[in-house]
Amino acid sequence: MKPLYFISLCLATFSASCQITTPTIKASFGVDADLKANYFNNFGQSGNDDWFNINSGSGQYMIDTTGAAAIVQGYSTNPASRNLPFYRTMHFPAYTIVNNRLLIDAVYTRDYHGQDSTMFASGSNKNGDSPASWSCPVSQSIPDKNEILDMMVHVRRAGPDVTDSLWMFGGVSIENTSGSRYVDFEMYQTDIYYDRGPRQFFGYGPDAGHTSWKFNNAGDIISAGDVIFSAQYNTGLDSLEARIWVDRAALSMVPMDFAWTGSFDGAASGSQFGYAGIRPLTPGAFYTGLTCSANTWAGPFQLVLGDNSLHTDYTTTQFMEFSVNLSKIGLDPVNLLGAPSCGMPFRRVLVKSRASNSFTAALKDFVGPFDFFMAAKANIFADIPMFCGALGVSNLTVTNPVANSVYTWSTLDGHFSGDTTGTSVFADAPGTYFVTQRLQTGCPAYARDTLSITYSTNCTVLETNIISFSVTKEKQLAQLNWSVANNAQINYFQVEQSWDGIHFQLAGNPQKATAAEAAAAYNSTSKIPLSTAPSIYYRLKIVGKDGKGSYSKIVQLQADEIGSSMEIAPNPAKNKVQITLFSSKEETVQLLLFDFTGKLLQSTERQIKSGTSVLHVNELEKFEPGVYAVKATIGKKVFVKQFVLTR
Repeated sequence: MKPLYFISLCLATFSASCQITTPTIKASFGVDADLKANYFNNFGQSGNDDWFNINSGSGQYMIDTTGAAAIVQGYSTNPASRNLPFYRTMHFPAYTIVNNRLLIDAVYTRDYHGQDSTMFASGSNKNGDSPASWSCPVSQSIPDKNEILDMMVHVRRAGPDVTDSLWMFGGVSIENTSGSRYVDFEMYQTDIYYDRGPRQFFGYGPDAGHTSWKFNNAGDIISAGDVIFSAQYNTGLDSLEARIWVDRAALSMVPMDFAWTGSFDGAASGSQFGYAGIRPLTPGAFYTGLTCSANTWAGPFQLVLGDNSLHTDYTTTQFMEFSVNLSKIGLDPVNLLGAPSCGMPFRRVLVKSRASNSFTAALKDFVGPFDFFMAAKANIFADIPMFCGALGVSNLTVTNPVANSVYTWSTLDGHFSGDTTGTSVFADAPGTYFVTQRLQTGCPAYARDTLSITYSTNCTVLETNIISFSVTKEKQLAQLNWSVANNAQINYFQVEQSWDGIHFQLAGNPQKATAAEAAAAYNSTSKIPLSTAPSIYYRLKIVGKDGKGSYSKIVQLQADEIGSSMEIAPNPAKNKVQITLFSSKEETVQLLLFDFTGKLLQSTERQIKSGTSVLHVNELEKFEPGVYAVKATIGKKVFVKQFVLTR
């Protein structure tokens, strides 16, 4: 039975600002120190969202569990893999509406175990310092009361609109389960990252290593800065303090969206910049939190302790979960910066542990920083990228639409047939076409993509005896089917394929027409190659008995139908990996190697020839074991594959 704490805990600086320490549901998300969707306070309950899924119901799980079974299996067959970190992002695309809730983003991370280089060196590293001054060891052990095992963060709105309350949910598991533990969830405006080579942080803000919140004379926020939530918990969540990074001078003014608590800590007693405590302007609970009971399921990735032992469940108080109403405390970008504001007040998340409850206590372990709020950027294609001998209508489509995004189309020299908004529009003239993606109505541009529709007089339209022409995927083959009238006029058919819808090549041998006098049906198969294009296009060349040729319309087999387009092996790897790619022509390929924090480690460019190419990423032995990613860019096509580096 999950322990229920009915004590109402209040901030000493504001007696009406209390937390809730009983299991609760906020914005359809269960805050009950349990990880199961459709489950609440020890009972199945359809409709409750949570971190992972194990029960049936309408509730959704937030973390992508792809590969969980393989990871757990690897823990048994290769125990050394238990030391390796990994992370997973949200199960849904960022900024997606699901069950009438706007899901902003989510991330789950497993930290290094045992000997750890992602931790703070013993000494005076503290929250008020600039990240530039934080020092980290090559490797050292850490007290179990400070060792972070796993962490997770999720942000959503209580409804589908930017005006609905904004909620942040966090969870963390610590090695030790007795006594008080102290953690910070810190959010940054900049793309801060940790480089495990020199063991330093880079990309931090301009104001003593952070980004400060700025106000006008009336106390309105004019730009957002860094945020930190500092928690203390034992058998339950004892306290959670919200702070923002400001210039000390800001404390003399009265903010319009929240109130100061009076706390302020920078790198030293007289520092110009530091973290100042804030509280809501209105009474009432703005955060909740509690710890787990014994035998609470630890999720599909199971739990690895510092001694490398593997467990399916948490022990009592090992997992702590909390929620914060960002709108109530005044950290909602809509309320801060004026509707309609479209982003989050932070870009990266860093989770840290501290030696004591003091905000200025020595920092111990950390996980991250990790990207947050990365919605899919628009990618578009045309089903007819070339008008062949005559003008027609081409359907332009966003291939990766985000449900809440607004897509607006424009052209320099073409023409639309119908609407110019939405995920799908029609163009009836050659030209260059653009789409602009906004995350919501009234938001600034988030992403853009472009394509061109061409016109050629070097081909002729199909004779009127074509009835149908289509393509589907059957295993690793493209299955083409077509039918014609006046079959007696045709000598043979030739299937052609293309990776851009413009330049075609033969795909197989010519197919002789049958002896049928009237209508006839045909089919053909073509092996699907490993492709670097968004799609593979097919057309028919029809040669009549008079020797004249004509072409069919172009049909398309989309990328998600084609299958894998990049292969990486071996995986796991020790000192090198090989990348297998396919290109329809000679190309320049950019290869980027990232570690699990998203830090760029290597960048190279290679020339590949038409067809299949095998490239190598060498000298991996100089990197620490862990999860890495290779990103290959060929033209506008981007592939990303992860691999595990072992010793």
